[in-house]
Amino acid sequence: MNHTDDITLAQMQHTVHEWITGPGVRYFSPLTNMAILAEETGEVARIMARRHGDQSWKNGEHADLADELADMLWVISAIANQEGISLTRAFARNLQKKNIRDIDRHRSNPKLTDSHD
Repeated sequence: MNHTDDITLAQMQHTVHEWITGPGVRYFSPLTNMAILAEETGEVARIMARRHGDQSWKNGEHADLADELADMLWVISAIANQEGISLTRAFARNLQKKNIRDIDRHRSNPKLTDSHD
């Protein structure tokens, strides 16, 4: 596959599958992948807490938010693959749901129209 900046969700899932079943040997169990997703989510939270919250960086800590988000995408793709889920179709359905259910929800939320920065 030609790696470019424009990769579809389907291509991402395929690439993850090819790597896992090649150099990665096999998929981890679904429960292990869920634990890995929780771990990666925590790493994103750590970076965000230090960048935008009140916590300070520890000596030697580094912040590569892009890499941590990519780790999350990787494990989300792995879980989707294991469960037979097309992220392309799931995202399209989710967007449709938001466009129906939430079309006016946020515009009428005073918490979002007031300046709280």
